[in-house]
Formats: sequence, structure tokens, C-alpha cells
Amino acid sequence: MGDAHRVGVVGLGVISRAYLDTLVGHPAVRVTAVADLDAARSTAVAAEVPGVEALTVEELLSSPDVDTVLNLTVPAAHAEIALGAIGRGKHVYGEKPLAADLTDAHTVMAAAVKAGVGVGCAPDTVLGTGIQTARAAVAAGRIGRPQFATAVMVTPGHERWHPHPDFYYTAGGGPLLDMGPYYLTSLVHLLGPVRAVIGAAGRLRAERVIGSGPRAGERIPVEVASHVSGVLEHVGGALTTITTSFDGVAATAAPIEVHGETGTLAVPDPNRFDGEVRLFELGDTRWRALPPSAGYADGARGVGLLDFVAGVGQRAPRANGDLALHVLETMTALLRSSAEGRRIELTTSAEPPVPVPLTGAEEWRGAGRDAG
Repeated sequence: MGDAHRVGVVGLGVISRAYLDTLVGHPAVRVTAVADLDAARSTAVAAEVPGVEALTVEELLSSPDVDTVLNLTVPAAHAEIALGAIGRGKHVYGEKPLAADLTDAHTVMAAAVKAGVGVGCAPDTVLGTGIQTARAAVAAGRIGRPQFATAVMVTPGHERWHPHPDFYYTAGGGPLLDMGPYYLTSLVHLLGPVRAVIGAAGRLRAERVIGSGPRAGERIPVEVASHVSGVLEHVGGALTTITTSFDGVAATAAPIEVHGETGTLAVPDPNRFDGEVRLFELGDTRWRALPPSAGYADGARGVGLLDFVAGVGQRAPRANGDLALHVLETMTALLRSSAEGRRIELTTSAEPPVPVPLTGAEEWRGAGRDAG
């Protein structure tokens, strides 16, 4: 396998702990540096992990001891950090979305092509056994030819639990750009790329109240749509109806359902790696659970980066920039459709990545290489 791939982490907020738990000590990668605008965070993390150096953001981007920058900043900073890393000849793997707007995302991808470096992007939850088992069932014809799908994400808003939720309600935030990548990336895996969209959106409250942490009770402005619905026209002919909302309390609908000529699949939460995939075939009288048949078993945040590292110079990463760009265009097109009151045809496309064969946790955690 050679030397471990060196990773520098920029952005040490809430999600960084999940990544570090997966990456630190893994034989395929070595976390060499961390950076955050809050220097105290960097110092604290470096003190916890042997061999990790606390640097400024600029120092990390320029460090000769970093091969790939793991970009865990807020969405508004995704493009700036990615371009800074690419400009120094480094690969980039980032949290979703790829950038806060489509123009910046195109700039990132063009810069990476010119520099000859790779771009990867979350979500990697879709590489777990939940979505991959559902994908395998569709591919095997268990529901016949897919006709349509539904995708539903309803929550009261992240300010209830997140101590600093401001970015969820500013440019690059909202329920669609925040949670939509999980659902839309899954839908591309299941049904292929999107050709066109029709959207409708609304901002039902002008303010939100932080519910926890040192700022509990503070009111923050809502600058983006907090409820987005739409219809996706997939290239293969299937239609998806999607709803993402920070304005509801709960929903009984499955996160994703895929309906075919001879059956229906209930797909688990795409924000999780696992979950039960259920099948109701034409003529049946009940739902039946399908055993896991594909995906990274017991997946965790960071498995997409391990997959990315495994693919460098060998194959396209499964959590890749082209897919993230297509998902971002799909989301921004839904918002644009809502604003303009018309159907929007997309300019990007992305083929579903290579499926993930069933890979035990001991394999991906120990070797850093998948079976594909």
C-alpha cells in the first residue's frame, strides 16, 4: 500500500469529531495537521492526537506534509478553501455542498482539472448498506422498471439542538442545500442523473430562536427558503417528488420510496449509513425487509474520504466532485425554478458511481481499501 496518505483538516466544528474518529489511526491515511479560525480549537485537537500539528489555515494549505485537504468549513467558505488547496497542488475532499453557489462550484471543478488534482465531496452516507442495498435491489429488477419516487425530509429546524445554527439560515443554507445532498445523491445512485426540475419554495418564518448552548434564547434571522418542494425529471424517465423543510414537526412518510411496475422499495434515512430496506412486491400482502447486500457495513463519516484516497490514480472516487456539482445544480435549479416560476433544464450530468460491494467494517476500517 505504500506510505499513508497525508490529510490536513480545515474546520474543527461539530462534524470534525466524527471524521477524526474514523481517520485517526487508520493505516491508509495519516492526519498530519489541523486548522481553524479559532486557534484554541486547533491547539486542543492537536494536543489530543499524536503527530498532528496545529497550523493556521494558510500554513495548512501550503504545508508539504499534506496531500489532501479535508474541508469541513461552513458552506460559504467551501470554495475559498478548496481553491486555496487546489492552487497549491493538493487534492480536496469536502463536506457538502460542493460550494455555496453554482458558479463557485464550477470554478472549483475547472481549477482541479487544470491542476490535475482530485475533488471529492460528501455525503458518504450513501455508500453505506442502506442506500447501496436499495440500489442493488433496483438494479436486480426487484421492482421492475422504476416509474417514480418520493423523497421527504421534515424537521422543525436545527436551531433546536445546534448551539451556533446561523449558517443554516444564510446563503448556502436552508433545508434543501443542507439536507438535500443526502436525498439527491441517493436518488442519482438509485435512478440516475436529473434532466430538469420544477420547484416551489417559501420562507415561513423571518426569525429562529436558538434552543441550546451559550446563546440559547437568541433570535437569528432567516435569509433563505425554509421549505422547498419540487419535481425532478430523471434522464431515464422516472419522476421524483421531493420535499425538504425546516418548518414541520414530523412525517410518517419513508425518507425515500421508489415505485416500479412490479414493486415498491422503502429506503432508509440517507443521512445514515445503514437502516432497513423494505420491499413490497406486486401481489404481496406485506412489506419484507431485505438483508444488506451491498455497501460499507457499519459505515461512519470519513469512509468517503477513505474511498477517495483508495481511488486516487486508480479509479474515480465514489463521492466525487462531478456528482456533487450535479447535485448542487439540481438544488439551485429548484430554487431558481421557484423564483422564476418555470421548468429549468440542467446543464450538468453525472453517472451513478461504481456500486459498493458488501464490505465488512473490519475491511474498510483496517485496510482502507474497498473490494471494488
